[in-house]
Amino acid sequence: MVSIPIRSSMSLDNNNYFDLHCHSALKPFGKSHNRDPVGQNSKYRNHGNSIWRYDPPTFLDKLINYLLHLTKFSQANFSSMAKGGVRVVCASLYPIEKGFFDNAIKNEFLRDIASNFATGVGKKRVDTVQGMTDYFQDLELEYAFYRQLNNTVIKLPEGKYTYQLVRNYAEIETVLKGQNKTTTTIAVVLTIEGMHVLNSNIGKPPNKAAFLANLNRMKQWYFPPLFVTLAHHFWNHLCGHAESFTALVKKKVDQSEGLNSGFTSLGKQVVHQLLDRGNGKRILIDIKHMSVTSRKDYYTLLDNNPDYAQIPIIISHGAANGLHSPGLRQQKGSKVAHKLNPVDINFYNDELIRMAKSKGIIGLQLDERRIASKATLKATKRSTKRAKIMHYRSELLWNQIQHILEVLDDNQIFAWDCMALGTDFDGIIDALNGFWTAEELPFLSDFLERHAFNYMKNAQFRVMANNIDADEIVDRVMSSNGSNFLKKHFK
Repeated sequence: MVSIPIRSSMSLDNNNYFDLHCHSALKPFGKSHNRDPVGQNSKYRNHGNSIWRYDPPTFLDKLINYLLHLTKFSQANFSSMAKGGVRVVCASLYPIEKGFFDNAIKNEFLRDIASNFATGVGKKRVDTVQGMTDYFQDLELEYAFYRQLNNTVIKLPEGKYTYQLVRNYAEIETVLKGQNKTTTTIAVVLTIEGMHVLNSNIGKPPNKAAFLANLNRMKQWYFPPLFVTLAHHFWNHLCGHAESFTALVKKKVDQSEGLNSGFTSLGKQVVHQLLDRGNGKRILIDIKHMSVTSRKDYYTLLDNNPDYAQIPIIISHGAANGLHSPGLRQQKGSKVAHKLNPVDINFYNDELIRMAKSKGIIGLQLDERRIASKATLKATKRSTKRAKIMHYRSELLWNQIQHILEVLDDNQIFAWDCMALGTDFDGIIDALNGFWTAEELPFLSDFLERHAFNYMKNAQFRVMANNIDADEIVDRVMSSNGSNFLKKHFK
């Protein structure tokens, strides 16, 4: 018999949303390179180097996004977060990889302009990355960027706002319980995307001693990351990555080195050091961006070490691919499996089962190129009416939820405690049309509830506990699952 897990003791209102993965600082930190000194986080919202910079998309921005899949506007600035009801966010630090700007456009000026246009970080930031020799120095500068305005009250036209970096779940509870009518606070949990950030010798194989020294230094931060994504877009000498670029970017950027390979000996040592409690707090591993081979290596590492028996599988910003397993590449397991994108960077049914059994979590990303196949996107109905656009596009995300539900239920697993949002806002994504920024999350919640209600009316389950109300489904995905995960693992 399967029972529904007990919710967090903290009562969450509908708009206390949780985001497992986004990049709130990527664009303002990039724009800070236009100023002296570099790395200043401005408290003035009209400044480009402010994490509170409010930059909603214009009609032209939306048109460019629709036609070219490029996102110039800010999606995860804290003003949009506050307006959208996000109260807890896992903010990912990400020193941009040099390989992103070493592309096939030969003219240097055109290359810089194209890179700036694609990322919105500014030409001077592009120049800095192109000349960078030490990722770790850049990582610490972005870490400092977040710390500068920590607990600083910002007066905006809408009211008083602040964000607070937190070290554990108890501090999150204090933040949310302390909300008042005059000041809105966002609790910020730091994470990192890509362990290339530990490399102080860019362009060469890492110096092992220096690499591990940087890891230990990171673990001693006052606000160490809760989890880190081990792989990212390019070879980092730790583990192989999955193909992550699509369309225009794929034609111009080479990520072939290390693609689809497995773990190196240094990579395994880094995992052990991250999970070790003897050199600071345990830092968990996010398997997003790992190649299939690397993911298998990681699962084997966990299975063969009794100390890691309780380690949760974290997918911070992912999607299901509908495929049974790497060895059986058939889209099955749900009525909507064929609608999903069958690529290796997305996750197989057997991995979803492992994730759920580990009491892990998947943050469902909002990049429509990831969550739906090309055929599904092409067949998705279009409209000029905003409500209909939101209905059709939110169904793409609901397909992910439905697939994971049906796969887990068929394996007699309670499904409603392992799914959350991991938007990847400001991570250079093509967000669901109509849900452009964090400000639109309340609309996403409403439309997901409609899809959930329509589905649950006639649904039948092997696990009776999976038969819950639509409003509880949405609350769990948008809020309480993330909160409960942090309550257990963010000590």
